[in-house]
Amino acid sequence: MIKNFLYSQKVAPYVFVLPFVIIFAVFWVYPLLSSFEMSFQKISLGQEASWVGFDNYTKLMGDGIFLKAVLNSAIYMVLTLVILIPFPMLFAVLINNKFMWGREFFKSSFFFPALTSVVVAGTIFRLMFGEMDGSLINSILGWFGIEPVKFLKGQVTGFIALLALAAWRWTGVNMLYFLSGLKNIPDDYYEAASIDGASAFQKFRLITMPLLKPTTIYVVTISIYAGLAMFIESMMLWNGNNSPKNIGLTIVGYLYRQGIEKNNLGYAAAVGIVLLAITMLINLTQLAFSGLFKKEDR
Repeated sequence: MIKNFLYSQKVAPYVFVLPFVIIFAVFWVYPLLSSFEMSFQKISLGQEASWVGFDNYTKLMGDGIFLKAVLNSAIYMVLTLVILIPFPMLFAVLINNKFMWGREFFKSSFFFPALTSVVVAGTIFRLMFGEMDGSLINSILGWFGIEPVKFLKGQVTGFIALLALAAWRWTGVNMLYFLSGLKNIPDDYYEAASIDGASAFQKFRLITMPLLKPTTIYVVTISIYAGLAMFIESMMLWNGNNSPKNIGLTIVGYLYRQGIEKNNLGYAAAVGIVLLAITMLINLTQLAFSGLFKKEDR
């Protein structure tokens, strides 16, 4: 009876999907609902929770440090989109060219940084952008007669270091996404365009970019999430979660500060819910503008 039930064509699909549903419910839905409930409470480890209503959210809106963290995360997200969308796409097109030599070498070279631990990478970049004369970047600047710069103590220079780390680690990953999208574009389109006298730029604008749209939407979506969720890179670059004047503080860093460092779990939960809301709002907006939710004409 049980065997017949499991092997039923109507039941089998649900049996195969069940492990995913259970994992999704236990490790995503339940924590999300628990965090949402905690965000309306004053709760700390070892103490009994008390209901405070919207006090945590009201406090957040007037919290200057939190607003600074939101602004830092937003700026970082926008700048990473500017860097990690067009350049990986361009590199992918160049490597995918049939006249490109050593393409496997370049693909491996670009992807290798993603295999490096973010802790190790952050430590190396902290040393590279150090304020001492002997640090790598200041040594290079010294060749041009430029005085040593305290990169990690200024807002703009600190973001330069953060973006350099992000570009080094993720350019190769996004490039591979675009390469996979390019493999799905038939060569016939480019051959027909060549016969019609199209230039390389016209091929890229009229064939490559439109047909890469699904891949581009995916890369933009995950890049938005990665930009807003960035934390470890900042923590390693400033050797802790306390950068000068909070120039490197992110939303997740502020969540960590409140929940782990200050044991204010209810307030930290409110930070997490706001982060989720911001991420969902931005991603759903860009997906709507990209036309993903439009019905195709038949």
